[in-house]
Amino acid sequence: IISIFVNPVQFGPNEDFARYPRDFERDREMASQEEVDIIFYPEPGEMYGDRHLTYVNVEKMEKIMCGKFRPGHFKGVCTVVLKLFNIIIPDNAYFGMKDFQQLAILKKMVSDLDINIQIVGCETVREPDGLALSSRNAYLNREERKNANILFRAINLAENEVRQGRSIKTARISAVEMLKECSFVKKIDYFDIRDPVELKALKNPGKQT
Repeated sequence: IISIFVNPVQFGPNEDFARYPRDFERDREMASQEEVDIIFYPEPGEMYGDRHLTYVNVEKMEKIMCGKFRPGHFKGVCTVVLKLFNIIIPDNAYFGMKDFQQLAILKKMVSDLDINIQIVGCETVREPDGLALSSRNAYLNREERKNANILFRAINLAENEVRQGRSIKTARISAVEMLKECSFVKKIDYFDIRDPVELKALKNPGKQT
């Protein structure tokens, strides 16, 4: 079973809900190639009635990193995912590591609320130059696309520095400097190195960094 749902509750007032890429026929063809049995493709009105008042928060973890700059985003994510779980009742649910904060938050939600579902993290699928596959890549023009893998290169730089024994602070500074040198990077919201479970900021490298 695969769910396809552009969730209005996780988009902020000035975000791209209206123009977010939607291509159901392409999605259906891809699902068919993967031998999917059922596509759950609801309308927003089916998921959120006029009197919907209940939402799910994972405290602290939803206010850092992306959540700091997108208030309410993860409240919307957790709410719709829990609703999908209750509707479909899966044994396993698969989420990409590309949005690692989302993956960690959903694992925490399932653990804290005693939900009998296994959350499985899926490796990020990338283009040959390292750019992670994303629906929003369609927004990029040719030059932006050419330079879009700068984040992948900065992450690799930070990882290599930590593996070579340099401090997390030094690795972060090196990555941020690389990003700043790219003319297509207009603003850096954050570049953090955190533990993979509760997303706590790390000061020293550990086994799970």
